Amino acid sequence: MRLYPTGPAGRAAAALAASLAVLVPLFAGAGAGAAVADDGRPDSDFTIEDPRITESSGLAASRVHPGVYWTHNDSDDGPYVFAVDSRTGKTLATITMRGVGEPRDVEGISLGPDGALYVADIGDNLDGSWSHVWIYRFPEPKELRDATVDAVQYDVKYADGPRNAEALMVHPKTGRVYIASKNEDGGGLYEGPAKLTTGAVNTFRRVGEVPWVTDGAFSPDGKRLVLRSYFSAREYAFEDGRLGEDRPVAAPFQRQAESVTYTADGAALMFGSEGARSGVVRVEVEGGGSGDGGREQGKSSGSAGGEAGDQGGGEADEGRGGVGLGAAIVVGAGVLWLALRRKRGQG
Repeated sequence: MRLYPTGPAGRAAAALAASLAVLVPLFAGAGAGAAVADDGRPDSDFTIEDPRITESSGLAASRVHPGVYWTHNDSDDGPYVFAVDSRTGKTLATITMRGVGEPRDVEGISLGPDGALYVADIGDNLDGSWSHVWIYRFPEPKELRDATVDAVQYDVKYADGPRNAEALMVHPKTGRVYIASKNEDGGGLYEGPAKLTTGAVNTFRRVGEVPWVTDGAFSPDGKRLVLRSYFSAREYAFEDGRLGEDRPVAAPFQRQAESVTYTADGAALMFGSEGARSGVVRVEVEGGGSGDGGREQGKSSGSAGGEAGDQGGGEADEGRGGVGLGAAIVVGAGVLWLALRRKRGQG
């Protein structure tokens, strides 16, 4: 999704993002390349190589196929889901959903404890133009090959009226589905019914307040929920269906930060972005899984080139990348300040 919110905050975000989208590759790209598979190991930084995937808006770590991530395009693509190998960045399977309507704005994907993939057609760029949205569900394929599968379609509405949303999370223990709405002034966490049903509308009710959210995911044990935005991420304790204490996560800077998921072992988070050959960046999480035998918690693995906001370490290439990114942000902020000052002068 490329639409930023309306109003001064939205115009500011759009101007800053546009400036940084140009500047970050120039400054940070000189020191390192795009995200690539890290020595062929699964669940490391990688680049989505498939030229068909230009608007990756969601990520889900496979539980059947280690190192494989499910993703999808945003709008105007069709009923397709892709299995991408984190070792190579190559697409291993393209799944076509059969039995669903024409997707409008697919924004998220999540795996449930039933072994099914839930695909969220929940985007609403006009914040209330759709009276209802949809969730599609189909079993995660046991074999990775191109296939057409029968999917179940669920009609969804919100108890307090239509809204835009980009994050769908299925709890890995209870199977209950949650949606986080997206709003520049803060959104809501919405809880679905205990079991989604066909033939009737499934009403989601607001159970918590959240910041501006572009994606989210539960940890494999269901005790944590991460929510990301364009410029930051937070991890919340989650118990009895409600948000608890939260802490910041060292999310990488990405030009169109749209997706996040935990690795299958819960040791790290994988942050994704839209765009052709977009990078997916691994960031260790505190107390998550068995870790990676040497990476610092809260740090990216550092092979993502100009997309990682905090590379850590002291190697030459990493240092150049960090300095370049800092310079890009400073220059981008200056461009934004000048643009806003000119706008005020004209007004």
